[in-house]
Amino acid sequence: MKNPDMTRRTFLKTASIASAAISMPAVLRSQNADGSAAAGSPNNRLNIACVGVGGRGYDAVQGMKGENLVAFCDVDDERAAKTYAEFPSVPHFRDFRQMLDKLGNQIDAVTVSTPDHMHFPIAMAAMALGKHVFVEKPLAHTVTETRRMAEMAAKNPKIRTQMGNQGHAFEGIRLLKEWIDAGVLGEVREVHSWTDRPIWPQGVNPPDHSKLMPVVPNSLSWDLWLGVAPVREYDPAYLPFAWRGYWDFGTGSLGDMGCHIMDGAYYALGLTAPTAVEPISAHQTAISAPTASVVRYTFPARANQPACQWTWYDGGMKPIEPPDLEEGRMARWDNGTLLIGSKASVFCDTYYAGIRIVPEKRMKEMAASLPPKTLPRVEGGHFAEWIRACKGGPAAGSNFAYSTRLAETVLLSNVAIRARRRIEWDSAALKVTNLASANAFVSKEYRAGFGV
Repeated sequence: MKNPDMTRRTFLKTASIASAAISMPAVLRSQNADGSAAAGSPNNRLNIACVGVGGRGYDAVQGMKGENLVAFCDVDDERAAKTYAEFPSVPHFRDFRQMLDKLGNQIDAVTVSTPDHMHFPIAMAAMALGKHVFVEKPLAHTVTETRRMAEMAAKNPKIRTQMGNQGHAFEGIRLLKEWIDAGVLGEVREVHSWTDRPIWPQGVNPPDHSKLMPVVPNSLSWDLWLGVAPVREYDPAYLPFAWRGYWDFGTGSLGDMGCHIMDGAYYALGLTAPTAVEPISAHQTAISAPTASVVRYTFPARANQPACQWTWYDGGMKPIEPPDLEEGRMARWDNGTLLIGSKASVFCDTYYAGIRIVPEKRMKEMAASLPPKTLPRVEGGHFAEWIRACKGGPAAGSNFAYSTRLAETVLLSNVAIRARRRIEWDSAALKVTNLASANAFVSKEYRAGFGV
């Protein structure tokens, strides 16, 4: 079932359903008044629609296959072919609006695994209909979008949400918080995180069509892929992965990895929004993220921790190795985080699957005195955690009340990078206070026709 276009009548009908759902979501046939899955779902399985089912979206489908898959949506039939072949009886669409219009009353929950620029319109449309939503990192494309998503989720607490930063369900993030809360690290005033990204082109100029105009493949709906982004000619330079390096579609290295690598320390330290962000970057252009950057965040003091500075490095940059760290140990890790405390320092891998006090001899010395495990652990990973939440269990750990704050911090760094200046941030007002021109990057304009 392929629907490359959408009529005005169909979209207005979808918009009307969404407006009604905001005020009375419990009447939707796919969801009970308590927010649980509809009684009609076989074996109490959720009816799940997946938007974006190729690439990372294939993993989301696999994470949902124990439930009742009722619809797939992807603008690229070639990328989606593996999923379509594996689940031939599931109807598929190219346009998420038509999917929600035709099957909305059969859907309990929606996963969103598209390029960054389309996370917000799809998730907001689903939440407006009272659907649970799972959205891949970095959750949104702009800082303002993160705030609007948090507000939408708060309006209907029966909606269960989750950002796709899988490390938040791992053991290491809980160990780190238990250690920090117990005072094992002492005062943490300094944090460093780094990644080997970008592994796609950045610091580039627009594609040159002066000699050759690429032809849109029949398998792709280019207009729907553009979605809310400004119209331009098709070029394979953007697809299927290099969109991450273009501001109109992606969020660069920080957007790709920041919500993974920064998550555990951000959560364990109880951080909120930074008060200032200072960037250094190389070779960025008006349309593309830099080839490398170093970004320093200033976070205010909390009740049990002092103010701290957090420095991010990408494009091959890394922090200076602490003098007591084993020589060459940091060189073995292309992605990671180092927390430096007054009593001990901790190294964390990409997703916080493993954390170690450093140097290793210090870890062995302190092992017997580490605090007991007190936080609940997550069984089955972040997909299973979200499914349990949708069925009435505890809220998922990276729900929008938490993950929108993390995403705001990550995306705020791109505001500073694009402004090329240190910015001072008033999170309550959603405003850069020292450089008015930087606020142009806090939000964006949308192409008409997608409900935002």
